[in-house]
Amino acid sequence: MAKKKTAEEKSHYVGIIGLGYVGLPLAREFCIGGAKVLGFDVNTPMVNKINRGKSPIKHIPNSHLTDMISTGRFKATDKMNQLSKPDTLLICVPTPLTENREPDMFYVEETCKTIAKYLRKGQLVVLESTTYPGTTRELMLPILESSGLKAGKDFYMAYSPEREDPGNKDFRTSTIPKVVGGLDKSSLDMALDVYSCAIDTLVPVDSCEIAEAAKIIENTYRCVNIAMVNELKQLFDRMGIDVWEVIRAASTKPFGFKAFYPGPGLGGHCIPIDPFYLTWKARQYGMATRFIELAGEINTEMPHYVVTRTMDALNDKKKSLKGSKVLVLGLAYKKDIDDVRESPSLELIELLKEKGAKVDYNDPYIPQTHKQRDYDLQMKSKNLTAKMLKTYDVALIATDHSDYDYKWIVENSQLVIDTRNATADVKKGRKKIVKA
Repeated sequence: MAKKKTAEEKSHYVGIIGLGYVGLPLAREFCIGGAKVLGFDVNTPMVNKINRGKSPIKHIPNSHLTDMISTGRFKATDKMNQLSKPDTLLICVPTPLTENREPDMFYVEETCKTIAKYLRKGQLVVLESTTYPGTTRELMLPILESSGLKAGKDFYMAYSPEREDPGNKDFRTSTIPKVVGGLDKSSLDMALDVYSCAIDTLVPVDSCEIAEAAKIIENTYRCVNIAMVNELKQLFDRMGIDVWEVIRAASTKPFGFKAFYPGPGLGGHCIPIDPFYLTWKARQYGMATRFIELAGEINTEMPHYVVTRTMDALNDKKKSLKGSKVLVLGLAYKKDIDDVRESPSLELIELLKEKGAKVDYNDPYIPQTHKQRDYDLQMKSKNLTAKMLKTYDVALIATDHSDYDYKWIVENSQLVIDTRNATADVKKGRKKIVKA
């Protein structure tokens, strides 16, 4: 493993394409490491906001942006004709799925086409977006070589998957070991040299394909294990057994067991999506990835299961879901962040509305919804007060934010549907709580 260099050892000029949840934290680490960073994004209002020192991401404080800008090390731009300026270009754009659960490489392809227009000799191009094995060599290489320049001779290519975990206070971008694979040895050496000023520990591998596969297997591992506990949650519910208590007990074994926890579905840009990139690629080799596809089916059905549990709980109170008022607590895909990408809360809201419920939401980090690829809820977060909480037939805990006072929520709610075991320590009012 390679170790981080100090700013004095090497100076770099890095371009980062995509200033979202991956690109902006990476830009911060490069600035801290002594590099000069030019950030690229097609979202002009966001670029202007960033240049004013206003962070669009909760876990990147405004003060960090201000420091980056005031030192002269960072600037954001929407002018793609400046792509020839940096020595290194890091691509941090979305890699979503199509409606048929196949890789949607539009953003990667369009980014590479734009880079090809301005690519110059000596530049290094690195993809950080999660993708299927073969993307760098099979998809990106021909597009970049359409510039007339030859990879490995005139310019260089590598793949180094992002490993961001928003809200994780134990790690930051610089302290998470970074896997790096090059198109050839020269490309690998260049990529390691660049990343060494921003990342503490580098993990070089023999090819781009190995690095691409490493990222896919990380998220597939989590997807499959989460699917298992989601299925067990449904089984244990029928058996009258608390799945969270089962996991807590099993976790006392000091070896051979790693705890994964159930929830209302999978969220975030990685785990719900990445395994299907591998499934798609496997079909090209005549192989079905049954584990992955089964895990996907189970996780995808979890919002439906939560809605069914809500209907049953209301039925026990001689109420119908149709016409009931439901307050969804938490819109983010996990606790203490402002990221709603692939959040199961979005589907929960739509499913509840389809069943005739009157639905509102509260999230301390997300004051209002914004248009997304599959959703346009056009909703605003409701202020959480005891008086308003009492007016709802159901308080549905979809995200277990630390800001919530769960004892207070239970006390002031008629019925609580808890999908995260957030009310585990609440003693009073247990009869109001239904775990789902």
